[in-house]
Amino acid sequence: MTDFNHWQQRAGHQRFIDAALIAGRPHQARNGETFAVINPATNAVLANVTACSETEVDLAVSVARRSFESGPWPRMQPKERKAILLRLSELILAHREELALLDSLSMGKPVMDAYSIDVPGAAHVFAWYAESLDKLYDQVAPTGPGTLATITRVPLGVIAAVVPWNFPLDMAAWKLAPALAAGNSVILKPAEQSPFSALRLAELALEAGVPEGVFNVVTGLGEQAGRALGLHPDVDALAFTGSTQVGKYFMQYAAQSNLKQVWLECGGKSPNLVFADCQDLDLAAEKAAFGIFFNQGEVCSANSRLLVQRSIHDAFVERLIEQARHWQPGDPLNPATRMGAIVDANQAARVMEYINQASASGARLVAGGDRVLINGSNNFIQPTLFTHVTPDMGLSREEVFGPVLAITPFDTEDEAVHMANDHIYGLAASVWSDDLNRAHRVASRLNAGTVSVNTVDALDVTVPFGGGKQSGFGRDLSLHSFDKYTQLKTTWFQLR
Repeated sequence: MTDFNHWQQRAGHQRFIDAALIAGRPHQARNGETFAVINPATNAVLANVTACSETEVDLAVSVARRSFESGPWPRMQPKERKAILLRLSELILAHREELALLDSLSMGKPVMDAYSIDVPGAAHVFAWYAESLDKLYDQVAPTGPGTLATITRVPLGVIAAVVPWNFPLDMAAWKLAPALAAGNSVILKPAEQSPFSALRLAELALEAGVPEGVFNVVTGLGEQAGRALGLHPDVDALAFTGSTQVGKYFMQYAAQSNLKQVWLECGGKSPNLVFADCQDLDLAAEKAAFGIFFNQGEVCSANSRLLVQRSIHDAFVERLIEQARHWQPGDPLNPATRMGAIVDANQAARVMEYINQASASGARLVAGGDRVLINGSNNFIQPTLFTHVTPDMGLSREEVFGPVLAITPFDTEDEAVHMANDHIYGLAASVWSDDLNRAHRVASRLNAGTVSVNTVDALDVTVPFGGGKQSGFGRDLSLHSFDKYTQLKTTWFQLR
């Protein structure tokens, strides 16, 4: 797995599924339309994939509804669903190289990140929710004599999951595992840039024993397939991870159709606050670099705003410049590569536009800032650092979704907290301080769904992930994720 030639040879023989999967079978669009999936690291077309329209979405929803209303999945004992989902987790690991390669080739991430982090992470999420099934208890209400009132959680029915391209397999697992574990039927729409691991996952789910029609994948463009799911009157809930603007569309679609529940995990511009009383600035710089350059900066919770106390600002920036040297982009199939290609030419151009605007607005470029040509593709961007970034600049206000860090000094704790919170997003934040009182004090004041203290972007299946403000209001991971895919049911027994 650590050999460059090994991954190149595997890529040369990799199969790409090019059809949607509905009711357990490949399905082409009735109108014959397709879209090209392009490897951003080479600009080569990987496959022309079915572009589902409203027709295919209608079919997938009817299949999912039928499987929920009359199929075995929601009627299985918890231990039966548990066994199937555990088997799926095992199959994900058994096909670890293939799934890692599919995500790397389609969206440009380093293949070793997909192999070492994404694929085992997805398998763990399925196993964790499977294991939770026979350990969840419902409630009995404290009613008076002669009555018994139970409070149970029941599956919603048909769930639509729309996931982004930055972590194709992981984001699918975050939605699918709890939704399926709860007994729902699911329709997954992967991003058009990265559909392959979702389609392969659906095949593995069938192999694991998930009944046909319970897990369907509709491939296609957001404005067609995604919109059709959002407007569909027989979808009970829609879970979405992606941009804030598209999240707003889905809320509109729910209002225009059947008031389906909509759960959003949207954009972010997460602040990383480094105080002068942080005793390990080398570690803080290493983590700050990771927080913005990992996955090419294409992370909704990326620590893209760095707020540094003025007395250590210059020394810390020097450490960051040195760290950036270790994040130079390279061929995603090279196991030594830490940062791969930007997902496509449009996104690469968008990142460069932000870089140019930042320079024009007075920010000072201290590292990176250029595109790099690798394998004939210029979808590679250097790790980029800007100092002298003021809170009103576009680089502070807008989500770049690339390896670009905005660095701003502060003098006081109150100033740092104000700058961190003065934003439309509220997804994540980090705090570096060895003063226990300050760490607790600042963490409690930051408006973020997750605050990481003396680390960045802390994440685990056992804790909820999500934010507030225009970052959305959904929560993935942890047992709280079941809240999205179930509803409370009260049953009142009047005894006589």
